[in-house]
Amino acid sequence: MIDSSAVATVFSVYAAGVVIPGPNFVAVVHKAVSGRRSDTLALVAGIVAVNLFWATCAIFGIGMVFAVFPWLAVGVRLAGAAYLIWFGLRLIVSARASEIAPPRPPQSPLFRAAFLQGVVTNIANPKSIAFYAAVFSSAAPAHVSMPTFFAMLATVGATATCWYGAVALVLSHAVIATVYRRAKAWIDRVCGGLIIALGIRQAFR
Repeated sequence: MIDSSAVATVFSVYAAGVVIPGPNFVAVVHKAVSGRRSDTLALVAGIVAVNLFWATCAIFGIGMVFAVFPWLAVGVRLAGAAYLIWFGLRLIVSARASEIAPPRPPQSPLFRAAFLQGVVTNIANPKSIAFYAAVFSSAAPAHVSMPTFFAMLATVGATATCWYGAVALVLSHAVIATVYRRAKAWIDRVCGGLIIALGIRQAFR
Protein backbone atom coordinates (compact mmCIF):
# COMPACT_ATOMS: atom_id res chain seq x y z
CA MET A 1 0.00 0.00 0.00
CA ILE A 2 1.25 3.46 -0.90
CA ASP A 3 1.72 5.97 1.90
CA SER A 4 0.16 9.03 0.22
CA SER A 5 1.26 11.41 2.98
CA ALA A 6 4.90 10.37 2.49
CA VAL A 7 4.62 10.86 -1.27
CA ALA A 8 2.97 14.28 -0.76
CA THR A 9 5.77 15.32 1.61
CA VAL A 10 8.44 14.27 -0.88
CA PHE A 11 6.66 16.16 -3.65
CA SER A 12 6.35 19.39 -1.67
CA VAL A 13 10.00 19.30 -0.57
CA TYR A 14 11.37 18.33 -3.97
CA ALA A 15 9.20 20.77 -5.93
CA ALA A 16 10.45 23.61 -3.75
CA GLY A 17 14.05 22.52 -4.21
CA VAL A 18 14.06 21.83 -7.94
CA VAL A 19 12.76 25.26 -9.00
CA ILE A 20 15.60 27.08 -7.20
CA PRO A 21 18.13 27.99 -9.93
CA GLY A 22 21.42 26.13 -9.75
CA PRO A 23 23.98 24.47 -12.05
CA ASN A 24 21.36 22.13 -13.52
CA PHE A 25 19.11 25.05 -14.44
CA VAL A 26 21.98 27.01 -15.99
CA ALA A 27 23.09 23.96 -17.99
CA VAL A 28 19.57 23.40 -19.35
CA VAL A 29 19.16 27.09 -20.23
CA HIS A 30 22.47 27.20 -22.08
CA LYS A 31 21.84 23.98 -23.97
CA ALA A 32 18.31 25.10 -24.87
CA VAL A 33 19.38 28.39 -26.41
CA SER A 34 22.57 27.11 -28.03
CA GLY A 35 21.78 23.57 -29.19
CA ARG A 36 19.08 21.48 -30.73
CA ARG A 37 15.89 20.81 -28.83
CA SER A 38 16.51 17.04 -29.02
CA ASP A 39 19.95 17.49 -27.44
CA THR A 40 18.45 19.67 -24.72
CA LEU A 41 15.90 17.01 -23.88
CA ALA A 42 18.71 14.43 -23.78
CA LEU A 43 20.51 16.68 -21.28
CA VAL A 44 17.31 16.86 -19.21
CA ALA A 45 17.07 13.05 -19.31
CA GLY A 46 20.58 12.81 -17.87
CA ILE A 47 19.72 15.25 -15.09
CA VAL A 48 16.51 13.38 -14.26
CA ALA A 49 18.35 10.03 -14.17
CA VAL A 50 20.81 11.36 -11.59
CA ASN A 51 17.96 12.91 -9.59
CA LEU A 52 16.44 9.45 -9.34
CA PHE A 53 19.81 8.08 -8.24
CA TRP A 54 20.24 10.73 -5.52
CA ALA A 55 16.64 10.28 -4.37
CA THR A 56 17.23 6.54 -4.01
CA CYS A 57 20.40 7.19 -2.00
CA ALA A 58 18.58 9.70 0.21
CA ILE A 59 15.73 7.31 0.95
CA PHE A 60 18.22 4.62 1.90
CA GLY A 61 20.20 6.97 4.13
CA ILE A 62 22.91 8.92 2.31
CA GLY A 63 22.60 11.60 4.98
CA MET A 64 23.71 9.08 7.59
CA VAL A 65 26.70 8.10 5.45
CA PHE A 66 27.86 11.70 5.19
CA ALA A 67 27.29 12.19 8.92
CA VAL A 68 29.49 9.20 9.73
CA PHE A 69 32.11 10.08 7.11
CA PRO A 70 32.17 13.90 6.96
CA TRP A 71 35.37 13.83 4.90
CA LEU A 72 33.42 12.08 2.15
CA ALA A 73 30.91 14.92 2.03
CA VAL A 74 33.75 17.45 1.85
CA GLY A 75 35.44 15.51 -0.94
CA VAL A 76 32.26 15.28 -2.98
CA ARG A 77 31.57 18.99 -2.43
CA LEU A 78 35.06 20.06 -3.54
CA ALA A 79 35.04 17.74 -6.57
CA GLY A 80 31.70 19.14 -7.62
CA ALA A 81 32.90 22.71 -7.13
CA ALA A 82 36.01 22.02 -9.24
CA TYR A 83 33.86 20.65 -12.06
CA LEU A 84 31.57 23.68 -12.00
CA ILE A 85 34.51 26.08 -12.15
CA TRP A 86 36.03 24.12 -15.06
CA PHE A 87 32.71 24.05 -16.91
CA GLY A 88 32.19 27.79 -16.43
CA LEU A 89 35.71 28.60 -17.63
CA ARG A 90 35.17 26.44 -20.70
CA LEU A 91 32.04 28.43 -21.56
CA ILE A 92 33.89 31.72 -21.24
CA VAL A 93 36.81 30.51 -23.36
CA SER A 94 34.46 29.18 -26.04
CA ALA A 95 32.63 32.54 -26.04
CA ARG A 96 35.87 34.34 -26.86
CA ALA A 97 36.75 31.78 -29.53
CA SER A 98 33.34 32.21 -31.17
CA GLU A 99 34.05 35.93 -31.61
CA ILE A 100 37.33 35.22 -33.40
CA ALA A 101 36.51 32.12 -35.44
CA PRO A 102 33.89 32.09 -38.22
CA PRO A 103 30.59 30.31 -37.49
CA ARG A 104 30.83 26.54 -37.81
CA PRO A 105 28.24 24.52 -39.73
CA PRO A 106 25.62 22.71 -37.60
CA GLN A 107 26.88 19.48 -36.11
CA SER A 108 25.01 16.22 -36.13
CA PRO A 109 22.86 15.55 -33.07
CA LEU A 110 24.89 14.46 -30.05
CA PHE A 111 22.23 12.67 -28.01
CA ARG A 112 24.66 10.53 -26.06
CA ALA A 113 27.05 13.40 -25.39
CA ALA A 114 24.18 15.63 -24.23
CA PHE A 115 22.81 12.90 -21.95
CA LEU A 116 26.25 12.32 -20.42
CA GLN A 117 26.65 16.07 -19.94
CA GLY A 118 23.41 16.09 -17.97
CA VAL A 119 24.61 13.16 -15.88
CA VAL A 120 27.99 14.74 -15.11
CA THR A 121 26.52 18.17 -14.42
CA ASN A 122 24.03 16.80 -11.90
CA ILE A 123 26.18 14.15 -10.26
CA ALA A 124 28.85 16.79 -9.62
CA ASN A 125 26.26 19.39 -8.63
CA PRO A 126 26.94 20.37 -4.99
CA LYS A 127 23.45 21.82 -4.70
CA SER A 128 21.85 18.47 -5.53
CA ILE A 129 24.14 16.54 -3.21
CA ALA A 130 23.52 18.92 -0.30
CA PHE A 131 19.77 18.96 -0.94
CA TYR A 132 19.36 15.20 -1.04
CA ALA A 133 21.77 14.53 1.83
CA ALA A 134 20.19 17.06 4.17
CA VAL A 135 16.71 18.23 3.19
CA PHE A 136 15.33 15.37 1.14
CA SER A 137 16.64 12.59 3.37
CA SER A 138 15.06 14.29 6.39
CA ALA A 139 11.69 14.62 4.68
CA ALA A 140 11.58 11.10 3.27
CA PRO A 141 10.36 8.63 5.90
CA ALA A 142 12.55 5.66 6.71
CA HIS A 143 11.54 2.02 6.11
CA VAL A 144 8.91 2.71 3.48
CA SER A 145 7.17 -0.07 1.59
CA MET A 146 8.29 -0.85 -1.94
CA PRO A 147 5.13 0.64 -3.52
CA THR A 148 5.71 3.86 -1.57
CA PHE A 149 9.39 3.86 -2.52
CA PHE A 150 8.60 3.60 -6.23
CA ALA A 151 5.83 6.19 -5.89
CA MET A 152 8.31 8.64 -4.35
CA LEU A 153 10.82 7.97 -7.13
CA ALA A 154 8.09 8.46 -9.74
CA THR A 155 7.18 11.76 -8.08
CA VAL A 156 10.79 12.96 -8.23
CA GLY A 157 11.17 11.85 -11.85
CA ALA A 158 7.90 13.40 -13.02
CA THR A 159 8.53 16.69 -11.21
CA ALA A 160 12.08 17.03 -12.55
CA THR A 161 10.98 16.08 -16.07
CA CYS A 162 8.11 18.58 -16.08
CA TRP A 163 10.20 21.46 -14.73
CA TYR A 164 13.40 21.03 -16.74
CA GLY A 165 11.45 19.84 -19.77
CA ALA A 166 9.32 22.99 -19.72
CA VAL A 167 12.43 25.16 -19.46
CA ALA A 168 14.01 23.27 -22.35
CA LEU A 169 10.95 23.51 -24.61
CA VAL A 170 10.32 27.20 -23.96
CA LEU A 171 13.90 28.39 -24.32
CA SER A 172 14.64 26.24 -27.38
CA HIS A 173 11.95 28.09 -29.33
CA ALA A 174 13.23 29.42 -32.66
CA VAL A 175 12.74 33.07 -31.71
CA ILE A 176 14.72 32.70 -28.48
CA ALA A 177 17.42 30.71 -30.26
CA THR A 178 17.76 33.51 -32.82
CA VAL A 179 18.20 36.07 -30.06
CA TYR A 180 20.85 33.83 -28.50
CA ARG A 181 22.83 33.55 -31.72
CA ARG A 182 22.97 37.35 -31.93
CA ALA A 183 24.34 37.65 -28.42
CA LYS A 184 26.01 34.25 -28.06
CA ALA A 185 29.35 35.46 -26.71
CA TRP A 186 27.83 37.60 -23.97
CA ILE A 187 25.26 34.99 -22.96
CA ASP A 188 27.98 32.33 -22.75
CA ARG A 189 30.06 34.65 -20.59
CA VAL A 190 27.13 35.28 -18.25
CA CYS A 191 26.30 31.57 -17.98
CA GLY A 192 29.97 30.72 -17.45
CA GLY A 193 30.32 33.41 -14.80
CA LEU A 194 27.23 32.18 -12.95
CA ILE A 195 28.49 28.59 -12.93
CA ILE A 196 31.95 29.67 -11.73
CA ALA A 197 30.34 31.73 -8.96
CA LEU A 198 28.26 28.73 -7.88
CA GLY A 199 31.38 26.57 -7.83
CA ILE A 200 33.42 29.07 -5.80
CA ARG A 201 30.55 29.57 -3.37
CA GLN A 202 30.25 25.83 -2.87
CA ALA A 203 34.00 25.36 -2.43
CA PHE A 204 34.20 27.89 0.41
CA ARG A 205 30.94 27.07 2.25
